[in-house]
Amino acid sequence: MNALTLNNIEVIYDHVFLAIKGVSIEVPQGGMVALLGANGAGKSTTLKAVSGLLKSERGQVTRGDVKFMGQDIAKLAPQDRVKIGIAQVLEGRRVFEHLTPDENLIAASAVHGGKADMERNRDRVYSYFPRLHQRRTAKSGYLSGGEQQMLAIARALMTQPKLLMLDEPSLGLAPVIVAEIFEIIRRINRDEGMSILLVEQNAIAALDVVSHGYLIENGRVVMHEKAEVMKNNPDIREAYLGGAEGRDFKEIKHYRRRKRWLA
Repeated sequence: MNALTLNNIEVIYDHVFLAIKGVSIEVPQGGMVALLGANGAGKSTTLKAVSGLLKSERGQVTRGDVKFMGQDIAKLAPQDRVKIGIAQVLEGRRVFEHLTPDENLIAASAVHGGKADMERNRDRVYSYFPRLHQRRTAKSGYLSGGEQQMLAIARALMTQPKLLMLDEPSLGLAPVIVAEIFEIIRRINRDEGMSILLVEQNAIAALDVVSHGYLIENGRVVMHEKAEVMKNNPDIREAYLGGAEGRDFKEIKHYRRRKRWLA
């Protein structure tokens, strides 16, 4: 069974702008999948169609099916989607800066169980993020960017999700920190069998940890392949993996316009 199935969904903002145009995506139960694409391609909108956060931005799914563990979730409120096991880590971290990491985690734990469950879950989360445990009494606003991203992921884990969706976790971080965070994400997937949908512009980092990838452009999925196949695809390398050595700018622009996967 797939943890997540999007079947031909369309998303419209303000009853006018068609942002997502027939997107279909599958995330296997216990699998790890990347959704790649440039800025404005529709990646974040796709995640919000799953988490239910479109309404606050005057967006809505107007066509297609959104299913989680075989259940149609189109009519569920965002908080109910969290309760059944869907968690989204929003782009830009958005931690509670006036609270400590410990308090951030406690605030996210209200979804499930009592105090004993919270403490056990918090210990589990800190085992993935020992750096956060060291800084657990500091104000979160004073954490580094990488530590805040770790906290955002840790806070999502406190809801005990079955599907974890990460929106640009590498954004604005140094490569060494990106590598550390992606290795933690890989461990979470491996150790807990948690399904993960990873949205990234950093295709190099994403394709190193996932099994499959989808490429979205202008609201449409234009490629779906195994990660290794995507990494070796010359068009993907040219447009997303920095494979333009030795070519002048005009040639690169022309190449990007004619991307063969759109032919």
